Amino acid sequence: MEPVPTMLPHVHRRLGVFLLLLITGCMVGPDFKSPPARVAEQWLEADHKAVDSTRQEYRNWWSVFDDAALTELIETAYRQNLSLLAAGVRVLQARAELGVALGELYPQEQQVGASVTRNRLPVSTPYNVINPNYWQAAFGAQAAWEIDLWGKVRRGVESADQAYLASVAEYDDVLVTLTGDVASAYVQIRVIQTQLAIAQENVERQREALAIARARFAGGVVTKRDVYQAENVLGATEATIPQLNLALQTAEDAMRVLLGMAPEPLDSLLGGSSGIPVAPERVAVGIPSELLRRRPDIRKAELDAAAQCAQIGFSKADLLPTFALVGSIGTLSTNVGHAKLSDVFTSGSIAYSGGPSVQWNILNYGQLTNDVRVQDAKFQALIVNYQNTVLKAQQEVEDGIAKFVQSRDQVVFLVKSVEAAEGALRIALLEYKAGTADFTTVLNAEQGVLQAQNNLAVARGNIPLGLIGAYRALGGGWQMREGHDLVPDATRAEMSQRTNWGTLLTPDLLRPAPPGLPSPEDRGPLVRPPEW
Repeated sequence: MEPVPTMLPHVHRRLGVFLLLLITGCMVGPDFKSPPARVAEQWLEADHKAVDSTRQEYRNWWSVFDDAALTELIETAYRQNLSLLAAGVRVLQARAELGVALGELYPQEQQVGASVTRNRLPVSTPYNVINPNYWQAAFGAQAAWEIDLWGKVRRGVESADQAYLASVAEYDDVLVTLTGDVASAYVQIRVIQTQLAIAQENVERQREALAIARARFAGGVVTKRDVYQAENVLGATEATIPQLNLALQTAEDAMRVLLGMAPEPLDSLLGGSSGIPVAPERVAVGIPSELLRRRPDIRKAELDAAAQCAQIGFSKADLLPTFALVGSIGTLSTNVGHAKLSDVFTSGSIAYSGGPSVQWNILNYGQLTNDVRVQDAKFQALIVNYQNTVLKAQQEVEDGIAKFVQSRDQVVFLVKSVEAAEGALRIALLEYKAGTADFTTVLNAEQGVLQAQNNLAVARGNIPLGLIGAYRALGGGWQMREGHDLVPDATRAEMSQRTNWGTLLTPDLLRPAPPGLPSPEDRGPLVRPPEW
């Protein structure tokens, strides 16, 4: 018995090495590589004088409009929008799911139990040597640990890691959409306000023309047809005002939802009518390849594919035998015969067992193989989705640039159109008063002015809308969350009162690093401590 103590350290070391090899063994399944995607070398409008492809300008892009009301609206939406809040909570959900995956690295089945029971034997001796009624006490624990020899659990952690980062990218994408929607709604409100002012101005002008027609009719110079025609045109123009007020209210209602507000006046936020936002002379768009690392939905599509790639290995591991360590230890005592229940606390009542086990699901009738095929098909679909997302992103940028550029050119022509229409109306009124032109000429001129002014207002609104579309498509706006928590303090306090979130609500975990610079809290080694 002397050699045993000297051999124990060697046995422990060998066992430790064996366990380390099992934990860090091979990982079945493919390792993810970023899929190829078709990306243009430059934008189609890169040579246009209004497009600057030598630099980017996407962080806080709304500041290029120099509009204090717009900036305040976007900041309010960032603080209060409920869709963004829901996206932040989904990040917490993904982080907790990562904690679930990490727990699978450790003994998966643990059970601790204790019992004290009253029992009766089914038979007894004729002389009642054995009392059929007795008490039994038991305490014990058992555990089972499936060794991650093929990397199944580590693939699960890898998939959960990527899914967590994808949830952050989804949050960023919601923020990009939010800033774009707020800016677009703001421009639409300003365009409608401008159209209302145009309608009211034309109503006054047409009332003056009606007064002239009535005076000429009263003087017997013209028939009442001119009066009726003037009233017809005036009534049609006045009817556009309620329609425009309805459109304005609808746009403001949409803005309230974006701001997370109940129906209430927006006068304090809109700051009165400041006119349609004026866009800068040029739009800074950079080059197409920069989209791949900046646009959140592209990042999310790639991370979704990476998470699914790990699921292939997760399923492949089921085709191979599983190795586990199982063990149990406990105490058991009764009051039968000379035994005592209190013996449950003595070393003599201790029983234990332990050892390895192997299981191999050979007769699975193709279910496991087909599950691997299912995961591979999902992965391939996500690769295609990533490539398609890259193409759509470029399309959206091109659409935004084209709208910005073409609307600028359109405004130049429409300004001349408005000037000509107003000049024609002035001459028509003079000629009508002089009796050298009929009233139809005046009516056509009035309608021409109204149409030209409305067209100009819409085109002027399309310039900032095109710029907003371009910056949204470039993936700008999400950067405003850097240095801020994804979930506000009030929500964190509510969740922590309801559930024990451990360290998952700490600021370090709620402030993910920018893309390309993952912090240890965002992504860690595949084998790491569990999260309690």
